[in-house]
Amino acid sequence: MTDFSQLPENFQHYQKQFPEMFTAYAKGAELARTSGPLDVKTTHLVQLAAAIGIRSEGGVHSHARRALEAGASHEELFQVINLLISTIGFPAAAAAYSWIRDTDKAKK
Repeated sequence: MTDFSQLPENFQHYQKQFPEMFTAYAKGAELARTSGPLDVKTTHLVQLAAAIGIRSEGGVHSHARRALEAGASHEELFQVINLLISTIGFPAAAAAYSWIRDTDKAKK
């Protein structure tokens, strides 16, 4: 199962406050990730694209970090952004670029 210990404090608080709901969420997320032929890296790249599309800064941080942990390169993350420019527009893509760069800054 996914390690949620690196998630934002609010997410961890929700996990403690509503353990049954969180367990159901985590099981559903794991089932979705393993229900088909996509590998873990690809599933995070897909979820990264969705997070960018809905302008979820936290989701972008999470899936960029998790995609990197699953073996994605920065070039792959940035290609996801470039693929979305014609769909969601340059301003949204530029925001996502900034959010992905945040994950690099957090490591340093």
